[in-house]
Amino acid sequence: MTKLILVRHGQSIWNLENKFTGWTDVELSSKGKAEAKEAGIVLKEKGYHFDLAYTSVLKRAEDTLNIILNEMDEKNIEINKTYKLNERHYGALQGLNKDQTKEKYGEEQVQIWRRSVDVRPPALETTDPRYPGNDLKYKDLSEDQLPKTENLDDTIKRVVDYFENQILPQLERGKNIIIVAHGNSLRALMKYLDNISDEEIMKLEIETGNPICYELDNNLKPIKHYYLKNESNNS
Repeated sequence: MTKLILVRHGQSIWNLENKFTGWTDVELSSKGKAEAKEAGIVLKEKGYHFDLAYTSVLKRAEDTLNIILNEMDEKNIEINKTYKLNERHYGALQGLNKDQTKEKYGEEQVQIWRRSVDVRPPALETTDPRYPGNDLKYKDLSEDQLPKTENLDDTIKRVVDYFENQILPQLERGKNIIIVAHGNSLRALMKYLDNISDEEIMKLEIETGNPICYELDNNLKPIKHYYLKNESNNS
């Protein structure tokens, strides 16, 4: 049986401030760093070892992964970073307080922007500093790879493309893998793995800093998954 570990990064400073973050590159909060450390401790206590790690190019995910591997004494494994595991891009909502946005647009509209599969928030202009084309870390990406806004379906397409072409072949080779990413990029992956409906995915919340173990059969199809910090509550 193969096991795949998924971790949503620890709480960020914008999670703490209740802001839409998306591709904005913010730091972990002190709580987020503690959550990442706890994740590493749990993984080590349960005897996990990894051959490969995958994460986004956003430092809240990178830092979470580094803290986890440091706690596990596995600092020298191969780490693969890709924008395809980035959080969903929230367009012109990025940087806005969620409560204030609800007051302006209504709670129902904001919930649709946050959770629906096929509705995109208002898009950025390419002249906006928040547009990823204005960030040097994305200088090698083409214009069609640089989102001005995204819905969950957009995120699913890039996450699944990367999973099928880069991660799945490594699982087939028997590699032990950890993926540290974001709430929506992991929702995208879990929707794919578990064939979750559009309606049900809207309800899925993923805990920060709590490793999710996917047990996969010989065909790498999910048998079940569960949080390791509360493993008795298997799902």
